[in-house]
Amino acid sequence: MTQPGRQRGFAYIAAILILVALSTLAITAVKLSTTQQSTSAQDAMSGYALQAARAGTEWGLYLALVNGNCAGANQTLDHRSAHGFAVTVRCTQTDFNEGESAPGVPIKKSTFTVTATACNAASCPDSSLVGKPDYVERKRTAVACATAAPALGPC
Repeated sequence: MTQPGRQRGFAYIAAILILVALSTLAITAVKLSTTQQSTSAQDAMSGYALQAARAGTEWGLYLALVNGNCAGANQTLDHRSAHGFAVTVRCTQTDFNEGESAPGVPIKKSTFTVTATACNAASCPDSSLVGKPDYVERKRTAVACATAAPALGPC
C-alpha cells in the first residue's frame, strides 16, 4: 500500500506551471498592444507629415509662379507650435528657350522644381534624428513649367 504523504505537492507544481503559462501569455499580449499603439501613432504622424509636405510644395509653387522666380520660396516654415511640423521648402529654377514665336524671337520658358521636406524637428531634414522612434519626416517634390513672356502662363 502506498503512503498518501508522498503524493502531496503535485497540485502545487501544476498550479505553478499554469501560472507561468498565463503570465507569459499576458506579457505577450501587453507587448503586442504596446507595439500596435506605437505603430498606429507613427502611421498617423506620417500622414500629418505628408500633408504638411504637400502644403509646402503647393505654397512654393504658388510663390514661384506668382513671382516668376524662386526668390521667395526658399525657406523653412516653423509650424511646430500649431501643428507639430516644420517644413523646409527649396525651389530651383531652370530657364530655357523653346522655339520661336516670330523669326528671331525665342519663346522663353522656366521650370520650377519645388521640394518640401516636413518633419517634427526644428529643421528639416535632421539627419541626427533619423532612426529615432518618434521622428517623422516626409519629402515631396513638384515640378511646374511656365512661359516667361508676355506673362507667366502654362507651357
